[in-house]
Amino acid sequence: MQTEDKLLIRALRGETLARPPFWLMRQAGRYLPEYRATREQAGSFLDLCFNADLATEVTLQPIRRFGMDAAILFADILLIPHGLGQPLDYREGEGPILEPIRNVTELAALRMDDLHQRVAPVYETVRRLAAELPQNVALIGFAGAPWTVATYMVEGKGSRDHAIVKQWAYSDPDGFGQLIQLLVTATVEYLAKQVDAGAEAVQLFDTWAGALSETAFKRWCIEPVQQITEQLRQRYPDLPIIGFPRGVGAGYKVFARTAGVNGVSLDWTVPLDWAAAELQGSNSQGKVTLQGNLDPRLLVIGGPAMETEVRRILETLGQGPFIFNLGHGIVPETPPEHVGRLAEMLRG
Repeated sequence: MQTEDKLLIRALRGETLARPPFWLMRQAGRYLPEYRATREQAGSFLDLCFNADLATEVTLQPIRRFGMDAAILFADILLIPHGLGQPLDYREGEGPILEPIRNVTELAALRMDDLHQRVAPVYETVRRLAAELPQNVALIGFAGAPWTVATYMVEGKGSRDHAIVKQWAYSDPDGFGQLIQLLVTATVEYLAKQVDAGAEAVQLFDTWAGALSETAFKRWCIEPVQQITEQLRQRYPDLPIIGFPRGVGAGYKVFARTAGVNGVSLDWTVPLDWAAAELQGSNSQGKVTLQGNLDPRLLVIGGPAMETEVRRILETLGQGPFIFNLGHGIVPETPPEHVGRLAEMLRG
């Protein structure tokens, strides 16, 4: 099947389909026993990301089980900082730990020179997936958006209030802007290599976009994504791009209009009627394909609570260009049989 015939790609081109395509963020993950077995075989999380055999396997696992319409490359948003030379570790119970970069002097230690060499296994995984996926399944590449990646690089780990990164961004915007521009360049190069290897669409994850004020959101989230989409489209004019600025509320509207993306992924707090009226439509109308937005906790609960909300989402957003997904990633305690029931409902 040609790329343009796949349901996910058709939806991102602005088509309203009789059956919306579906995939789930973190669909390859800890809720699957086969993933946990592969993860144990790999050793560390980074070893799993950088072992093309095992990363290909875990990407394919949910496709085999549930028949999603797209597979998303198994990797991590912090592979770019690793590729730029920032020491990165994943500690059990703590998550990612980086040696923080908090000023322009420390920023000088990062270099683009070795990026592709340091993350080369990711590109090999994409190549293998492009060859091994079923013909009707689209392959999504991805990266973290610059602001979200920068929060980890500056804080040195996940943060609830992002106080340290905001201190730098607000007090020294020119210096912080150098970090953002480095990440724009690195993200374009990283995604371009994924596309060259076989990715048919890409998604930018801006998980912490909702932490910023309106003005800062435009400067540190929208403008960098604009630059990335513009530069990618210079190389790949028809590349479908999805943006996910989680938690921005009404800010989804300005993002959808100005970021240059084909699709916008919604978190579960976004009112469906508002999203359908204000955001959704053919790309030629200045609107976008919507993706989302089931609360992942409903997938844990399953049963009537989940099924009622799934139907509501389909009835509201299924009237326009739409991809069914979650409002964030699957959580580890999700019963696989609930994902199976969701897939059954979505395939009709």
